[in-house]
Amino acid sequence: MRAMRLLEPGSALQLQEIPRPEPGPGELLLHVLACGVCRTDLHVVDGELDEPVLPLVPGHEIIGLVTALGPGVRGFEVGDQVGVPWLGWTCGHCDYCTRGRENLCRSAEFTGYTRDGGYAEFTVADARYCFPIAGYQPQAAAPLLCAGLIGYRAWRIAGGDQPRRLGIYGFGAAAHILVQVAVAAGQQVYAFTRPGDTAAQAFALRLGAEWAGASFEEPPALLDAAVLFAPVGALIPAALGHVRAGGRVVSGGIHMSDIPAFPYRLLWGERSIHSVANLTRQDGIDFLALAPTIPVITETVAYPLERANEALDDLRNGRLQGAAVLIP
Repeated sequence: MRAMRLLEPGSALQLQEIPRPEPGPGELLLHVLACGVCRTDLHVVDGELDEPVLPLVPGHEIIGLVTALGPGVRGFEVGDQVGVPWLGWTCGHCDYCTRGRENLCRSAEFTGYTRDGGYAEFTVADARYCFPIAGYQPQAAAPLLCAGLIGYRAWRIAGGDQPRRLGIYGFGAAAHILVQVAVAAGQQVYAFTRPGDTAAQAFALRLGAEWAGASFEEPPALLDAAVLFAPVGALIPAALGHVRAGGRVVSGGIHMSDIPAFPYRLLWGERSIHSVANLTRQDGIDFLALAPTIPVITETVAYPLERANEALDDLRNGRLQGAAVLIP
């Protein structure tokens, strides 16, 4: 089968012919129909997440057709369309796993990072972390598996539908999904983009944002909560300065530049800072049931598998609105 593989961090992916994997116990063999290109993939390829299992097939926003079931798999049939997220395997017996917080499992494995992902024609996945996908075509569904799921978890940690005014910093794939969720919940969304990125600001307004401006610009009203997708540490104190007393700032990224020192007065007033780590299966169940009822509409740009490096470069340089998706 054809696959795009990372041989060394900081280098371009290589198109290679490799053996088709076979599903082990508890696994599904999937024919990949689409795989989203996520900023986390960029962190892996660029060496900012420094413990990949090499050589590696990246990609963790996978939509695939079940083509074979490994021993012990129940609840799936050949021909089912499923999605595979970043969290690819957990031990199932540690304190975190038994309390429904498997996203914090210390033995976890991650799709497209410590186990091969979806930049390929076929992949295998733990059936426990495969979600049925209905109501979406593969290309449209792919971004839901990380941009959507992580955005949804960040939104819930930020207070769900309770904050009246929600700030979103960094208007990429996750933000363009989250703004639809928030607007459907009756919230006012304030979108913060790279300075001068008028296209992203217009995109945010078109999707229902109340206001859009540059990252460090003062919004027209204090926020009740803020979610950060841009991996820029300096945005933490900026966001704290924009939320009211009792407000919450949530960082949705897996990687961020260092947070600079800031005066305590920005945190005082029972403001808080939270991070988001991975997702739980319940997040997947809840969000993938909610998305088609809004309905969340993803905006995507398709690339053939062999142009994965071009898709990553377009993401790296801010040339995308919505999400890039590879079509093997």
